[in-house]
Amino acid sequence: MAQQLNDAHLLIVDDDERIRDLLQQFLNRNGFWTTVARDAEHARKLLAGLDFDLIVMDVMMPGDDGITFTKQLRETLATPILLLTAKGESTDRIAGLEAGADDYLPKPFEPKELLLRINAILRRVPKSEDMPETPKVLHLGDIRYDMERGEMWQGDDMVRLTATEVALMRIFSARPGEPVSRSKLVEDLGRDKGQAQERAVDVQITRLRRKIEQDPKQPRYLQTVRGAGYMLAPD
Repeated sequence: MAQQLNDAHLLIVDDDERIRDLLQQFLNRNGFWTTVARDAEHARKLLAGLDFDLIVMDVMMPGDDGITFTKQLRETLATPILLLTAKGESTDRIAGLEAGADDYLPKPFEPKELLLRINAILRRVPKSEDMPETPKVLHLGDIRYDMERGEMWQGDDMVRLTATEVALMRIFSARPGEPVSRSKLVEDLGRDKGQAQERAVDVQITRLRRKIEQDPKQPRYLQTVRGAGYMLAPD
């Protein structure tokens, strides 16, 4: 069985009490600390007073659904989000990623796969000792990226990054000016290989460009290199 990371505290958001209880029991048995919420409103109250390492959330809920709630959370919160969805169509999966989710898991799923995906997301958050020694800061126009802390700033304001965006910046900043293939990005993010995951990476790149580029449609710093992948080109 895969091992959990750092006794992480997970928030489970699902309107089905039976599923909530099953998820909580399973994750607790695997060493996680869990808190449950019955809907988005309940989750908001918990998030106001507690910090979580990851949110596991069902898409289909009364009130604000999981995708709507993810969009709202991403305005102020960078906590990783794993969406559970009964919808397997690629358009629905892409909608979840575009909303800011770090990953998705279609129902029904094997509990072990849930565990593997949770651990993969948690591993994407880099530790400071994993950062290269020099340079400490990369400049992308008026954006600066602190490689040691894994933080992005615009002036005095921190740019909020999701766990996947932090992981992508870690990958790119380790090899500035060097193209990284989509398949390599999938591998370094700890995801299963395949075209679907490569398309998911494209979505994450698009979202990251919105935070870096003045004109995301004409990227200056996070470039597409035809036939080779993506490349970070700092000043």
